[in-house]
Amino acid sequence: MAQFSVRNAKTNLSKLIADALEGGDVVIARGGVPAVRLVPVAPPGKRRFGALKGKIAVDARFDEPLPETELGA
Repeated sequence: MAQFSVRNAKTNLSKLIADALEGGDVVIARGGVPAVRLVPVAPPGKRRFGALKGKIAVDARFDEPLPETELGA
């Protein structure tokens, strides 16, 4: 675990980001006490076609015309 002061982290931020992206454990300390850990952001998940298959259902009346009361609204 690499621990850096806030001042040192400011001057070497791009290096610390690169270290964190490579899997290194980067900790920034304030007054010698660990305050934060620098970790990479997880990439968003990929969309998968058919992921909800079997989990949702469409009512048989889905394609029927709306009632007059709802059309008037």
